[in-house]
Amino acid sequence: MSVGFPTCLGIKAISYSTPMKGRSISAVILVLVGLGLGASLLQGQVPVGRATTAALPKAEAGAKLENEQNTMDIVQRYEPGLVFISTEQQVTTADPFGWMFGGPQTQIQRGVGSGFFVNSAGDILTNFHVVAGESGAGASKISIRVMGSTKAVPAKVIGYAPQYDLALIRPSSIGADGLDKKFIKPIPLGNSDILKAGQKTIAMGAPFGLDFSVSEGIVSSVSRRIPIGFSGSGQGITQKAVQTDAAINPGNSGGPLLDSGGNVIGINTQIFSPSGQSGGMAQSAGVGFAIPVNVAKNLLPRLQAAGGGLVTAPRLGIEAGLVAQTGQGAVPVGLSSLTPEARQTWKLPDAGILVGAVTKGLPAAQAGLRGGTQTQQFRGGQIRLGGDVITAINGQPVDGIEDLQAALIDKKVGDSVTLQVLRDGQKRDVKVTLDQAAFK
Repeated sequence: MSVGFPTCLGIKAISYSTPMKGRSISAVILVLVGLGLGASLLQGQVPVGRATTAALPKAEAGAKLENEQNTMDIVQRYEPGLVFISTEQQVTTADPFGWMFGGPQTQIQRGVGSGFFVNSAGDILTNFHVVAGESGAGASKISIRVMGSTKAVPAKVIGYAPQYDLALIRPSSIGADGLDKKFIKPIPLGNSDILKAGQKTIAMGAPFGLDFSVSEGIVSSVSRRIPIGFSGSGQGITQKAVQTDAAINPGNSGGPLLDSGGNVIGINTQIFSPSGQSGGMAQSAGVGFAIPVNVAKNLLPRLQAAGGGLVTAPRLGIEAGLVAQTGQGAVPVGLSSLTPEARQTWKLPDAGILVGAVTKGLPAAQAGLRGGTQTQQFRGGQIRLGGDVITAINGQPVDGIEDLQAALIDKKVGDSVTLQVLRDGQKRDVKVTLDQAAFK
């Protein structure tokens, strides 16, 4: 949904998108589809034609390319670590004719997704949207099934992180009454920081509910920035993602993306699907996205210690000093949203984050950042002047709170970031250390 601001002294005409499961990239409307929800697959739905097989020379028939053998070896060794996830959620519908049938109707919504074992204790990493259900409130029932077994066993959430679109689940019991321990086959976690475009990728999951499927491709990009995860308002937080052309479809969500060594390099999360935009059914267009595994590795200890609760992205403790009034309420915006005349009047740079306030006890306050002292109302918004202006983080320009979130998303306790700040017209660098308080 696009929201416009009128041109005036203060806020110039801008628009922004509010992504949920469908999200926008730049001016081109891309449909980034969360893949965890189920899809109905009927017998005879896919037409099958008569196939013709050409006879191969004996030498070719028995030969296997080196890459082909590598793929088969990886699949044979690590596919047993893949987990098929099914969910159920009770949803009450507001039927306009409900009074005829005794009031609101309750339905069971079912979904499917994927996950994979990360350790011998049976912890399973997946996407948040796989176990959150369509409403985002959380599935009432989670079941898992592993390769080589027809038995579905219940599972429980150990920790969930909506902002990262990640969740950690575990079999409710391991042993005779639950999952047999022999089926727990962890897949090794790799290093997404050393990925290069062109590297081989293998995606595992359950596209359209077709469990334990495999596809192959390459890394198309290592620095694609897209909205991943869900903030408190439902908006995605811009993060770096691994782009791949390996076929990924609904049901692949939460499944692993592996390299040629069999190491997990990403967690499949979204696809670009023009067909989903026009026809409502998402399908692979050769552009898929995975959460870098290093983000998950940094987050894993916090998920394991969450006790079934929420894990959030680190906070600096900064409140934006520039707010635009929209039909959806007050929205914090960057300085580029101001007209040139307004920036000149208030002696502000062309882009950046005006610090309106800092929260006591959080990293920004401890590093000495200053909030504003004078609040002014104007047509279209409000500004709080007199505080610091953040122009970059670790050398990367910023122009909104979401830019700070994107830079912090893969950080852990003890990490530091350097903010480039304007204070009274003078440039300075401020080092901010992320302590325990930043992660609460």
